[in-house]
Amino acid sequence: MNSKPDLKQTIQELGPWFHNLRIDGIETAPEHFLGDYPRYKWEGFRHVVPERLDGWKVLDIGCNAGFYALEMKRRGADRVVAIDSDARYLAQAEFAAGEAGLDIEFRQMTVYDVAKLGERFDLVIFMGVLYHLRHPLLALDLLYEHVADDWLLFQSMQRGPDSVAEVAENYDFEEESLFSKPDFPALYLIEHRYAGDPTNWFIPNRAGVEALLRSAGFTIAEHPEREVYLCRRGERPVMAYSPP
Repeated sequence: MNSKPDLKQTIQELGPWFHNLRIDGIETAPEHFLGDYPRYKWEGFRHVVPERLDGWKVLDIGCNAGFYALEMKRRGADRVVAIDSDARYLAQAEFAAGEAGLDIEFRQMTVYDVAKLGERFDLVIFMGVLYHLRHPLLALDLLYEHVADDWLLFQSMQRGPDSVAEVAENYDFEEESLFSKPDFPALYLIEHRYAGDPTNWFIPNRAGVEALLRSAGFTIAEHPEREVYLCRRGERPVMAYSPP
């Protein structure tokens, strides 16, 4: 194991970190603008994930520094695969897993590549990714089609009202008023930047999140926090597009 000075130096060299992990007592992002993130958020919904995941296969998409992948392995998951498109985040995650002595498989790939994994998982974690995508519904379709076997743990940034309108099966062409209703499903397009981040593309309201999940074929089982959903793979709507 690294000595404390060497460990602290390695953590600094791997930075900046977005996940505040504790590695042998050293925090990786103690000054995080969101606080002790993502641990404080995890505390609000950890109860919807089984305490023991023995026999489960878990896929963490957009794993960043690996906080959720580490937690799933600590809960006894047989196999944890974690993917991210950012090599720096993967280096952080591999280092954290190595220091914790946890066997996690890391791969550099995007959500659009999940079919290449060639397997399905009991739990797919898709936290904090959707709003960074130019093609958010395609991503959910790919999860449904290729990797989700049962459960989906989902989170997305939300803006707009928290109310949800009841959606009809069909609307007349002349019906325009619903597009002015704040509780109708919506995705807000960020053309340039939001919070200084050029990868923030589409930010949904709550109704938009729930409509996206349903339209991809996921049934919402739990809604433990404002932005967090535990979903089950259900039946896809008849009109749903099936990606290759």
